[in-house]
Amino acid sequence: MASHFILIDTENLTKKFGEVTAVDSVTLSVKEGEVFAFLGPNGAGKTTFVRMMSCLISKTSGYGRVGNFEIGNKSDQEKIRRMVGVLPENVGLYEELSPYDNLDFYGRYYRLSEEKRRDRIEFFLKMLDLWDRRNAAVATFSKGMKQKLAIARALIHDPQVLFLDEPTANLDPEASKMVRDFILELKKEKRTIFLNTHLLDEAERICDRVAIVKTKLIAIGSPQELMRSLQGKKVRVQVQQVSDIIVSELKNAGYRVEEVHPDSLVISVNDFTRDNPAILKIIEASGGKVEFINEISSSLEDVYLKLVKAE
Repeated sequence: MASHFILIDTENLTKKFGEVTAVDSVTLSVKEGEVFAFLGPNGAGKTTFVRMMSCLISKTSGYGRVGNFEIGNKSDQEKIRRMVGVLPENVGLYEELSPYDNLDFYGRYYRLSEEKRRDRIEFFLKMLDLWDRRNAAVATFSKGMKQKLAIARALIHDPQVLFLDEPTANLDPEASKMVRDFILELKKEKRTIFLNTHLLDEAERICDRVAIVKTKLIAIGSPQELMRSLQGKKVRVQVQQVSDIIVSELKNAGYRVEEVHPDSLVISVNDFTRDNPAILKIIEASGGKVEFINEISSSLEDVYLKLVKAE
């Protein structure tokens, strides 16, 4: 990463609506240039967290900071709003206006000069393949086109931090890919992107780190770290013919045999480097003929489901 400056920082950040705790003591930090995601089911507090961090709603307790500004400090709130861009779950564009006029309106709101507005509007509409439709009413646009325009709106004032709340929700596969590709383009620009999603393959593909949340923070790390550390290590051994003796000898040696098939075994291991040769030796000493052995990698979905169900 280009910089290690902490751009988003929270400590025991909490939001209650009456008796209901929507966000429960969340502590995390996100570095400048990082793409970070909240993964969680509906009602997990993802949107509430983003709304607090972008100063759209107040916190109940705890600490939250964006850049050098504190979210609970009234004099800092306007500064935070100017340094963040937000894509809400419901995009809320002015549908009777054109894409150009929508972006121009928000550029004026952020007090951009006429020249800067013109340059940035042209840049984003061309990048998003909307330039040819710049004067058409937004009401005539598809969901994917509206979503892209809403992302451009969030970026019009060149924010340091971009909060994207379910950016591909309710989109067809083609529109989802369109939006995902645009996020990857933004990632190349080293923007700090905070993503809310329940689409695990999306997070796995584009995020540096993810946090699994269910009101509380359950786990945090890179997708690869979570897949490695939380699901355990397994190998699949293809054998010409599996016998009871092979299974028995593996168990006697302390291995947990998870699955037994006529021509293969799935075995839990602690260390691939140490255990794989030992497993091969046991099988061959028991009269088996090993054809190949490979590591089984857990998916982020496996980890997510295991952790969320445990809560």
